[in-house]
Amino acid sequence: MTWLFPRLFSCLVALLLGGTVGYVTGAAVRAPILGALLGGALAIGLIAAVDTLRGARLIAWLRGSQDTDAPRDAGFWGEIAYRVERGIRARERSTVQEKARLAQFLDAIEASPNGVLMLDVNGQIDWCNSVAASHFGLDPRRDRLQRITNLVRAPAFVAYLQAGVYREAVVFPSPNGLGTLSVLVRDYGEGMKLVLSQDITERERADAMRRDFVANVSHEIRTPLTVLSGFIETMSTLPLTEVESRRVLVLMSQQAQRMQTLVSDLLTLAQLEGSPRPAADRWIAVSRLLQLVEADARTLSQGRHTLTLAGDDSAQIAGAETELLSALTNLANNAVRYTPEGGRIDISWRRLADGSGEFAVRDTGLGIEREHLPRLTERFYRVDGSRSRDTGGTGLGLSIVKHVAQRHGGELDVQSEPGKGSTFRLVFPAARLRCVAAPTTPQPASDPGVPVGGLTADTR
Repeated sequence: MTWLFPRLFSCLVALLLGGTVGYVTGAAVRAPILGALLGGALAIGLIAAVDTLRGARLIAWLRGSQDTDAPRDAGFWGEIAYRVERGIRARERSTVQEKARLAQFLDAIEASPNGVLMLDVNGQIDWCNSVAASHFGLDPRRDRLQRITNLVRAPAFVAYLQAGVYREAVVFPSPNGLGTLSVLVRDYGEGMKLVLSQDITERERADAMRRDFVANVSHEIRTPLTVLSGFIETMSTLPLTEVESRRVLVLMSQQAQRMQTLVSDLLTLAQLEGSPRPAADRWIAVSRLLQLVEADARTLSQGRHTLTLAGDDSAQIAGAETELLSALTNLANNAVRYTPEGGRIDISWRRLADGSGEFAVRDTGLGIEREHLPRLTERFYRVDGSRSRDTGGTGLGLSIVKHVAQRHGGELDVQSEPGKGSTFRLVFPAARLRCVAAPTTPQPASDPGVPVGGLTADTR
């Protein structure tokens, strides 16, 4: 209110001065009262004109961008200009802060592993992050303000969005056809919607693998149990000769061994998946591994195949001896089991040009068709289930090999062609290899790895 009294005082002074001047002037023409009135009115009009000019300057500034300072006048209009400018600057600072917070919020949503899509009251896209754009096949800029149902036409999603009941998520194939989406809608604001999407392809695949795993284990165990139950019933109800009883016991022993092998392989896989990676400071001579693998393969072959062994006596590999021996023996035993009598099996080790090392098993067996190669390391996957069971396979051996390779930083490569045999290569990184001047025979490592006795050739 500091402007009020000076303004009233200035108006009173102007009125008095104007009236006085008018009175003196009017007295000269014998009309002093009229002259006083006209002089006072003229003074008040002059003050009004000045106020109008000041107000016009302020209005012109308000109509502009307000980038410059407000008019710096004194009195009433100066007070108004100051307070208006301060309010505008405060609003600008608040707007900048809100924009910064909004940008931070949108950046946080952008970093979310889930898709976030905002719809306005008309079901049009207001904003979406890159994950949601990838899930629904959208362009965040081009598709803005487009109706979501015009762009995402999956029947399950459209029906879910139009139903208006969003208690549960809806699951449907992603528009790009590369996976499965789980979408949940939440209302917010006045009629707006928040669409949350999640790619559950891997989860669905894992659930399917888990169901298949349980079904396969149940099937694998049920078959020998059925056989054992039948033999037990036969022995308890029928009078068998000594020869018949001995034959039944042999068959029962085979089925029990089959179940024991399956359980052993399952425990091996669980141990590989649940234990930390082998340390890189335990060195095992490659020559020792090759000798053990060759001995096991010759025992299984019993002279029915031609076996050759080639390797570098100076090479050593860092890792768990029991796990490495488990993987290598699985590959060699597979070659023996699936190579016809008289075939050839080559077991070799060599250093590659990049410093890595390769353990390879080549055979002249039946071979594998190309479409089966990507799935060989899946649990219980068999190219020919009856043939695998005849050879004693459980369908877990190559899965064990893959896990051992990954735990040692290596990889498994399979090359095969029907009628021309197969080549299984285990490649280990240079960081886990070294050469020594003379071959060494280290003591067996007390590593809680995979017991060699639990090996089973598996999948072909």
